[in-house]
Amino acid sequence: MTAVLPRLADFGFVWPAMLGLLSLLPLAAIGYGRLLARWRRLGQRQAGLVSAAGPVSGRAGWSRHMPAALIWLGAGMLLAAAARPQALIVLPKRTQTVMLAMDVSGSMRATDIKPSRIVAAQRVARAFIDDLPANARIGIVAIAGTAAVVQSPTRERDQLSQAIDRFQLQRGTALGSGIVIALTTLLPEARLDADQLILGTGPRPEPGPAPDSGPSQSAAPAVKDSVAIVLLTDGESNTGPDVIEMAKLAARYGVRVYTVGMGTPAGATLSANGWSMRVRVDEATLKAVADMTHAEYFHADSARELSRVYRELGARLTLDKAQTTELSAPFAAMGMLLALLGVLTSIGRYQRVL
Repeated sequence: MTAVLPRLADFGFVWPAMLGLLSLLPLAAIGYGRLLARWRRLGQRQAGLVSAAGPVSGRAGWSRHMPAALIWLGAGMLLAAAARPQALIVLPKRTQTVMLAMDVSGSMRATDIKPSRIVAAQRVARAFIDDLPANARIGIVAIAGTAAVVQSPTRERDQLSQAIDRFQLQRGTALGSGIVIALTTLLPEARLDADQLILGTGPRPEPGPAPDSGPSQSAAPAVKDSVAIVLLTDGESNTGPDVIEMAKLAARYGVRVYTVGMGTPAGATLSANGWSMRVRVDEATLKAVADMTHAEYFHADSARELSRVYRELGARLTLDKAQTTELSAPFAAMGMLLALLGVLTSIGRYQRVL
């Protein structure tokens, strides 16, 4: 697929006043009718019978007027081109690798999303993977007190599904670690030191362009459409490196981090071994991560809503709305082609233009 046709609502004209030129088309049709009538009268006076240019019934009659119709349509396309038509064209992205960073902390056993948050997340993640293009490589990072790659990027959907089935819930939520591990997997050429970033044994990265982003160190780095991270969580980061700092690192390398907050607005209370814990999504942080990496934040408070979110995410990762594209050239080319076809047809049949 090279393009998706623009929606009607996305179609318009830069100079709509020029569409008034289309009023010339009815005048041209009237002129053509008068020309035919003149030929009939001339033929009758010269030969005393109906000229070959006279009216012909049935299919032959329509065939007689086909060259004129083609020229008329071609003129209409050329006049429309003068109004400079434009549209928003939806084009496919070249997203080649997606890292799913999924929260597998103990709070994911909450049942406010049926049958449980973790089961709903697993089901929807499988569907999301199946809906992505077959040539897309997908990797999976499990996030709890630490983060680890449970499946390196692959096109093998069976391996991805098995990795999702192997999730084991653990204590803690280190979202910053999840972003770091996803980044090091997506960008091996960047040679990021995951241990240094997670353990804080070195200087924190400052926001700004990546080292290889070009000679200008003041310009913002270009966003990489070939890679992306999808981060799903039902709570807030309570261990590991700062999430915002790691999001700055992702932004520095031009990697979008789409975030998904999972859970009902009221949250859920989990009880185990005599203690209880209130679990609520940290939407402010998730929105900040998405905003600074030029991505989007999504919220889901039910299994159905989570499924809708992942379908929308799939569209975001595979389709992108391009800038407004002017269609004057295609309109003009089609108009010239139709007009030329009409002229050549008329000359071939009747040895005249009309």
